[in-house]
Amino acid sequence: MSERPVLPPEVVEELRAALGDAAVIVDEAGVDAFGDPYGLPGDDRFIAAGVVEPTTTEQVQAVMRICNANGVPVWPHSQGRNNGYGGPAARVRGSLLISLRKMNRVLEINHELAYAVVEPGVRWFDLYDALEADGGDLQVMVPDLGWGSVIGNQMDNGSGYLPLGEDNRTLTGLEVVLADGSLLRTNLGSIPGNKTFHTYKNSYGPSLDRFFAQSNFGVVVRAGVWLQRKPEAYAPLMLTVPEDRDLEILVDTLRDLRLEGTINAVPAIMSTLTAVSQFLEEDVPQGFVTEAEIDALAAEKGVGRWAVRTALWGRRAVVDAKLARLREVWEAIPGATVVSNRIFAPHEYGEIERETDKVQAGIPTMKLMESGQWPAELGHLGFAPLVPLVGSEVRKAAGEMQRLMVQEGLNFLASTYAFNDRTACVVAVIPFMMTDPEQVEAGYRVARKLVKEMGRLGYGEFRAHLDYMDDARAVHSFGDHAYRRFLERIKDAIDPNGIIMPGRHGIWPSRYEHLRHVRPD
Repeated sequence: MSERPVLPPEVVEELRAALGDAAVIVDEAGVDAFGDPYGLPGDDRFIAAGVVEPTTTEQVQAVMRICNANGVPVWPHSQGRNNGYGGPAARVRGSLLISLRKMNRVLEINHELAYAVVEPGVRWFDLYDALEADGGDLQVMVPDLGWGSVIGNQMDNGSGYLPLGEDNRTLTGLEVVLADGSLLRTNLGSIPGNKTFHTYKNSYGPSLDRFFAQSNFGVVVRAGVWLQRKPEAYAPLMLTVPEDRDLEILVDTLRDLRLEGTINAVPAIMSTLTAVSQFLEEDVPQGFVTEAEIDALAAEKGVGRWAVRTALWGRRAVVDAKLARLREVWEAIPGATVVSNRIFAPHEYGEIERETDKVQAGIPTMKLMESGQWPAELGHLGFAPLVPLVGSEVRKAAGEMQRLMVQEGLNFLASTYAFNDRTACVVAVIPFMMTDPEQVEAGYRVARKLVKEMGRLGYGEFRAHLDYMDDARAVHSFGDHAYRRFLERIKDAIDPNGIIMPGRHGIWPSRYEHLRHVRPD
């Protein structure tokens, strides 16, 4: 290991003057608390030099001005819970981490137009609590784990299960601090006093909300969040098929149900092991599981070889009609089942028992990590290519991922999410015990291999870990990497000192371009 990076003393003094001593962390233990919880043993490539914890937009602006003037790279995070992808750690060693956890105010709840305005430290739990305290007639789309930031999740293209989870439809209208410390409002928020800042996604000219997603162009300090009214009826569902060979017809049937409007959520297609663990909330066998054992487990637990987690929402008559249509179509698949145990009214949400059903009702939870299936010493990486929502394409992608994981002695733990009517994301969890360095190395090895091999088949990641962000970007090679080069021209223009998150998702400013690391084939 090389010597730990430190911030220049004069920078530390300026930061303390702007934020107060307690908001500037430079001691080793304090900084390391913001590292990657699932990093490679002994890997010091992503060690930060310090952490700041601003509480206001003005303080974020001050931090950016100080760091820009001194050439200090910064790496902001909202809650820093992006575990499996690097957590709050920075791509460039010696960066200053900007933790926005203490900017945690819900600034507005608009009942008439069904939106809220939040700061980046607001977690799904916080927004849910605020909505319940404010009358409880509105709900927000939530992901499986409620501890993350609403803004952070959406700005990294995260999703949930309710209709607004489709294609990251939730955030509208951003306030962004740029590298020089100036403050930008996107879209119609650029008009002083505009009342459609958080209601209209386009602009006069180019729209910038999605421009800042998964980028390193600015620091989002405020955003509008679209909500939906709690429906009269909510029906959580599990759809199953009995055989592994049914995956293609499952995907094609699900797509057609979405295209016709029967399903308007973000359904998750789960392999047997994932369905037992997440949907039934039961333990799965430890160690490598054979195909014969998976068949037996599928039959015993009633989840089939593939299961779909989804739901219906709306007026009771509409939900009843959609459920009848869904049964008609789904049960035409030999051996397929539709499991609908109960339809809930809003005043009955407190009676929902299954954690996955709570999430689809907009109720955040931490059950996925609190269960025995996720002990403290278990780490993971995520690998998630995007594919057309066509059965043969999902089979091709999932089959190749399974083959590569089995080669390393890993079980294929995956869910496939229909992000919209036409696109699926096959999300595989690559698990390893942090107490076993060889397992951790194997996990990273298979993740890098998946990036390369799936890229050759034309599939790209929807998000990547710090370790292989450059490899994931290199897959986008059309026109001699024209897209990357275009992004980097923008980066150099708006952040000429290259201080904001250099290297994030493979976008490098000229100043740090020498740190790009694409592994050879």
